[in-house]
Formats: sequence, C-alpha cells, structure tokens
Amino acid sequence: IVRAYEIAEICKRRNVKVIMGGIHASMCSDEALRYADTVVVGEAESIWPQVITDFENKCLKPKYESNRVNLFRSHVNPRRDLLHPGYLWASIQTSRGCPLNCEFCSVSKYLGREYRQRRVTEVLEELKQIENDYIAFLDDNLIGYSAESKARAIQLFEGMKKAGINKKWWMQTSMNAADDAQLVRLAAEAGCMFAFVGFETIKAATLKEMKKGVNLKIGTENYKKVIDCFHQHGIAVFGAFIIGNDYESREYYEELAEFLVHSGIDIVQISILTPLPGTGLMDRLENEGRLIYRDFPQHWDKYRFSTMVHEPRGLEIDAVYEGNNYMKGHIYSFPVYQYRLIRSLFKLKKLSSFFATYKFNQALKRSWQNASYYDRPSSKGT
Repeated sequence: IVRAYEIAEICKRRNVKVIMGGIHASMCSDEALRYADTVVVGEAESIWPQVITDFENKCLKPKYESNRVNLFRSHVNPRRDLLHPGYLWASIQTSRGCPLNCEFCSVSKYLGREYRQRRVTEVLEELKQIENDYIAFLDDNLIGYSAESKARAIQLFEGMKKAGINKKWWMQTSMNAADDAQLVRLAAEAGCMFAFVGFETIKAATLKEMKKGVNLKIGTENYKKVIDCFHQHGIAVFGAFIIGNDYESREYYEELAEFLVHSGIDIVQISILTPLPGTGLMDRLENEGRLIYRDFPQHWDKYRFSTMVHEPRGLEIDAVYEGNNYMKGHIYSFPVYQYRLIRSLFKLKKLSSFFATYKFNQALKRSWQNASYYDRPSSKGT
C-alpha cells in the first residue's frame, strides 16, 4: 500500500484522477482518501458503473460503499485477453466469504461471513474459455465449510472431468476437506496438483487463541492423517504456518522443524504473525498497546509477514527470528531438503504434482536464502 500511495501521488501531481479500492483501502478508507480522489469500499462490481458515470460527469464522490455481490445471480468475467500472454497461471474465483472468522484473517471482515458461490455451470463455461494450461483457484476455500458446499465442489470436479477441461490447478482449502476421500479423489482426477492448507501451528492453545476452530476440531494429533489423505490421491500439500505467537519457545521451533520434516508436508510456508487492518488481531494488539510500529501509513511496509511488528508475550522477538532461520535452514539443508523432495516423489506418484512441489520449494528456498538482513535480523540458529 505504501507503493500504491506513492504512485497515487505521482498521478495526482499530473492532474490524473485517482480511485483506490481493494482490501486495504476498504479497511482504511479515511487514510486512503489522503492519497486518492475517491475510495471504493468493498466489492467493486455492484458500484463500479456508478463510479464511471460520475467520473464522466465530473461529479466523483470521495467514497462509494458497495453491496456484497450475489455471485449466484451475476458475475462479470475478467478480460483475460488484456493480460500478457507470458503468464503461466490463469486465475478464476468461484466463491467469496468465510464463516470461520479467524482472528488473524481479514477475509471475513472484507468479504463477509456468508459463503457465497457461483453457479457450477457458469464456472465450467469460464474454465472452457481459459487458454492457459495452469489454473489458480482464488477462492479462500474452494471446498467450503458445509455438506452443501462440498456437494457443490463435487459437482464442479465431476463437471470438469465430463467436459474434458484438462487443466492442472491448485486450490486453497481447510483441512476438513480431507474428511471426504471421494471429494479429494475427484479433485485429483479433475487436475488438482496441490492444496494450500492453513495448519498455522502444532499447539492447540495457540489455535484456540487464533480462533481456528476447524483445526481444533480435527486436532493437531491428526494433522498427518489429513496430509496422508491428500497424498493417497496424488495431491501435494502446501502447508502454511504462523510463528511469533504468544508463549512460543526455542523448543517449540525445534519441535515444529521436526514436524515439517516427518509429517510429509510437501511445500512449507512459514510466516511471522502480522496484524492486518480490520482483523480481530489488530484490534486486540492495539487495545493492549503491543504494536511496535504505529506510524501509519509509513509503517505499513513493516507489515509484510517477515517482521515482528508487535511485542509477544512469553518470548523475545529475537527468538522468533532465530526460530524462523533455524526451521528454514533445517528444511532446506542437505540431506533433509533432498529427503523431503524424494519422499514427495514417491508419495505423490504423479509427475505433475511433484513438478509443482519442486518448483515451489526451489522458489521458497531462494526467497529465504536471498532475504535481506532486514528480514533476518538475527543470524543465530541458521
């Protein structure tokens, strides 16, 4: 957002009207208005024609607040013909909203707690029009959270198979997707290479603090069963974890590092806990006076999932950086890194899934190795 504000100021100096939208501008609309002529709060589809009309008539309002879109009734396909042909991944969105409302996540605040879905027939028609071989489903959870949403996902995957939509794709989902082996099998048969799953932590007490109820219900002791379910059908697991939570320890980071190696997770994302605007986490840390960086918007560049921006309880900030470096050094070092890749190859038994696993691992490894000193304030434990 800091860069967006810089670009906005350049445009305004040239007398170019600036309209800003998206999640940050929606959560911090008054701040965004310091840099833009107009801010669109929320989902733009329903209000955008009015914004354009007002612009043409030179009567733009400072702020437009849109209604949430009924995805079952209407959807506007993006102009993919305007994209550069060199992009590997095409993207598609089939649902919005999340009822879970995890404390660290801004999806529920921005897109609502109602899980809204598009018609399967409409999604299939859009997929047929996409020329790319690789697809990223942008849904925060493609499978959903109920028996009805799972039935809809099954209908989608069966429809992809029947229509001969031979794409390779990945999705985000919760670990409750593994409760239904048939659903996972159909996803694999429809072309799913890997699933991004938010494990977050292996400590039940931290899950409770995060309000991550779906993980608590399954239980950290059953994480490996979830991973095995995806593997049985050739789908790799991209596991996301968050560190920097209260009362973690060096011992916990060592335990997590061993879990990452032996659980079978194919691709690992480790992020530092970051309070985002509009989240319960941001509200709580602000009320408790625990934010280190509070000079906004200048300090938003610190809020990028690699910097501790709050004072944790029960551990030192340096311990978080040391733990981060220790875990990544462990999973990307010889012979552990090679062992993880070989294990993925034999577990998945599917070259497309393994190839995606390998490429993402290489990218994440390079990202860690090339991290600046700013991102790695401590070199201990590497």
